Amino acid sequence: MRKYVKTGVPALIVFTLVMAGCSTGNEEASMEMDTPQINYIDEGDSLDVEVEATEGEEVSEDEGVTETIERELFLFDQNGLIVPQTIEIPKQEGVLRQSLEYLVEGGPVTNHLPNGFRAVLPAGTEVDVHLEDGIAYADFSEEFKNYKPEEELKILQAITWTVTQFENVNSVKIRINGYDQETMPVNQTPIGMEGFSRANGINLETNDVFDVVNSKGVTLYFLAENGDNTYYVPVTRRVEKNEADPIEHVVSELLEGPSMNSSLLTDFRQEVELLDSPLYENGVVTLNFNEALLNQLEGTAISDDVLNMLVLSLTEQNGVEKVSIQVNGNSEILTTSGDMLAEPVSRQQLLEAGKF
Repeated sequence: MRKYVKTGVPALIVFTLVMAGCSTGNEEASMEMDTPQINYIDEGDSLDVEVEATEGEEVSEDEGVTETIERELFLFDQNGLIVPQTIEIPKQEGVLRQSLEYLVEGGPVTNHLPNGFRAVLPAGTEVDVHLEDGIAYADFSEEFKNYKPEEELKILQAITWTVTQFENVNSVKIRINGYDQETMPVNQTPIGMEGFSRANGINLETNDVFDVVNSKGVTLYFLAENGDNTYYVPVTRRVEKNEADPIEHVVSELLEGPSMNSSLLTDFRQEVELLDSPLYENGVVTLNFNEALLNQLEGTAISDDVLNMLVLSLTEQNGVEKVSIQVNGNSEILTTSGDMLAEPVSRQQLLEAGKF
């Protein structure tokens, strides 16, 4: 049986689509970047942060800026999963260092932690960051070693996914007191010669064992609940390589739903299916579903959760910037807010709306 969002659980705040001017960044450059990186290129730009850096320098912002800005921080939830949370923090110099400092237990993130979430780095950990050739060298103090062995891989994932939200960061290498680490210090998880990147995945599913050579990872977003709060959890699933359209493959896996061994949920009806192959053009993916996609307002509207899971999952794919949804070829779809979903939706819109 598939696991669905419980009936009567309050939905997330109604999603207000901001359609004008939502696409930023260079589409051609986006298409050339690695799959795990592409979905954050526009986010870094639209957040009004100057993230370009010269070789050997840390990414920094303009001096004297006192405004706040929204950042994605990857934190532990109550189930021990690594989950992105959008948190408003002060604008300041050293955006990479600041982002990692907000992952430290007892640090500046303390008063911003959502209910049920906790920081991933041990208390007292001091952080420095050096950027070179797209690699963020995260240099930690000795306190960094004070974590549980079973949380090591998740901590490495949280560090990686937090700093790679910036467009010129492709991967992460770990240092302790200035010394490069080939493996993590407690459980010896390999970091890799080129560093650890989003291609290594997050919240890895372990249902089946696939031949690594003949399989690939796809990152999908499902739902989790904490009381009345619903949020989105990325998981990386190993799937067999085949000749199928990678976008269609992601949709197929998303419709399969979360692993029965997990606590995650879906809001897709079991009868939902694509009527046509996905259409990709200029960074926009168009998906045409049957009427089963409409599961709100007596089957006349698409739910926020369904829309957001599609956008979050598909914008993890190389070159995908927006997602356009159709039902039986009709792109004017009613949403739970009563508005018409007539334009493609970007990941940046979800970030600005505080959806994750």
